[in-house]
Amino acid sequence: MKISVAICTWNRAKLLDQTLEKMQALKIPDGVDWEVLVVNNNCTDDTSSVVQRHQGRLPIRGLHEPKQGHSHSRNCAVAAASGDLLLWTDDDVLVDDDWLTCYAVAARENPGDAFFGGPVEPWFERQPPSWFQSIWPRVQDAYAIRNLGDQPIAFTEEKIPFGANFAVRMDVQRQNLFDPQTGRKGSGMVGGDETTVLVSLLRAGLSGRWIPQARVLHFIPSERMTLSYLRRYFYGQGQTAALFADHSNAATLFGGPRWLLRKALLAEFNYRRRRYVAKPLRWIEPMIEASLAWGQYHGSKNESS
Repeated sequence: MKISVAICTWNRAKLLDQTLEKMQALKIPDGVDWEVLVVNNNCTDDTSSVVQRHQGRLPIRGLHEPKQGHSHSRNCAVAAASGDLLLWTDDDVLVDDDWLTCYAVAARENPGDAFFGGPVEPWFERQPPSWFQSIWPRVQDAYAIRNLGDQPIAFTEEKIPFGANFAVRMDVQRQNLFDPQTGRKGSGMVGGDETTVLVSLLRAGLSGRWIPQARVLHFIPSERMTLSYLRRYFYGQGQTAALFADHSNAATLFGGPRWLLRKALLAEFNYRRRRYVAKPLRWIEPMIEASLAWGQYHGSKNESS
């Protein structure tokens, strides 16, 4: 068996360096060959130098994707990969030493499963502020944190892995590329690239399996432990939802669906009414609802233009 590990990156050379450094401690099972593909999506920092520095210490190949966007970068990795299993992670993680072994064993022991995924746990740059800790269970998805338990389970549409830690059999992945309309582009917050693919696999009758021992830690910098980041994230989720929604028959106001504007304004009012007089658990839900609605409203305007 050969496993291709793919990392798509944009201007995070220091974090990428740590990720690759930790991969040097990976335990590689007998009979398994592997490679690391790093897709440079028009980085302007030291990403290329970081990749070169790890050559000779890792079976690493640097790739360049000129089209901006996470989905373009993912598809670049798919085209270049030579493995039987394509193992996806991010440029800001620390993988457990047994991470690759867990996926190799799972793929061998479960030949009927098309894809796999494991836990993503937080790696905080500093101690989170108290207000942030109080809402953490509600906002974990905004930081790609995923834990579906300590037992292997079959994936459902409501329970699928996140992009920092999943694997797809190569023959399946080549037939199911990533939609360039979805996924991050530069500093944009539109997502949904891996979710769209994995849900489509389930709807096609394929199965996936949770691998609880295949853990990674996902870096959460101080600047993301802020209200402004959360607003941007959920706004981006709203934009993502707009890509798949049909508002062609909806009444419009100022170019977007009238009902969405009404929903956004009401949620924004409820959020601001509570923001400075109530505890975070009281205002987090209307904040999320408002951000999602604004993102979907403005995203719908862009779709119709």
